[in-house]
Amino acid sequence: MVGCRMTDDRSIYHKAHAVLFHHRDIHGDNMPPEPRPWFQKWIWFNWESPANSAANPALNDLFNLTSSYRLDSHIPVPYGYLTPVAPKNETFKLPQKNKLVCWVVSNWNPQFKRVQVYEAMKGHIKIELYGRAFNRYLNYEEYLQLMPSCKFYLSWENSIDRDYLSDKLYDPMRFGTVPVVLGPSRRNYEDHVPGDSFIHVDDFASPKELAERLVYLDNNPTEYMQYFKWRERYKVHKCLFVSDQVCRSCQYLKMHKGYPDQVFHNLNKWYWG
Repeated sequence: MVGCRMTDDRSIYHKAHAVLFHHRDIHGDNMPPEPRPWFQKWIWFNWESPANSAANPALNDLFNLTSSYRLDSHIPVPYGYLTPVAPKNETFKLPQKNKLVCWVVSNWNPQFKRVQVYEAMKGHIKIELYGRAFNRYLNYEEYLQLMPSCKFYLSWENSIDRDYLSDKLYDPMRFGTVPVVLGPSRRNYEDHVPGDSFIHVDDFASPKELAERLVYLDNNPTEYMQYFKWRERYKVHKCLFVSDQVCRSCQYLKMHKGYPDQVFHNLNKWYWG
């Protein structure tokens, strides 16, 4: 097949080469009642972390392929990725900054590590707070204006899972802000982006030391600018939910046409451990 046609028309289900199933929309009453057609591949996809999506024992031995942000998925679709760029004559121009540290958060839970780090850090550095958790909701246009105005952004995930690097990382990188990350290990971040493009919470013995480092970089612009060296080599592509999933699935299906009966046996153990 030259390309792929995406549709939600269930009347042509029996002709489809593949069917995408979004994990959080799977319920017992909305799955096909009959067995999978022998030529068809079923693709399980999920962009939520294990902590934010429930396991389902009925999914084992059901799907042929997996698609998620995880790099070890059959069809990996991260929240974003870097693509090489041609060498440029001009240097990166830093957006005008009038805020030191920013954080937008709606999901507030005292048990989250990010909340605990914030509570220990807030007395040592000024942090501009936004989001529903602080009654300072931003619409998308306001968010786009805010991000470039911050020197640092707290790119703190709501759960810590392998490869779970959301748009909280990729948006600051796109808009010329240094992400201060909290999520999986530094080594796992470096599987996705250069090690000199972010600051990791775990690199510091305490939130106080992290705050001191950010203040230091604020007063030393030459060292601060080193966090943008990666822009000489790469640019950020932000993936879009569903559309990137469909495009990558299409590419995979065109390259892997063999043995459609092969199934993924231990989906729950693989994803939820």
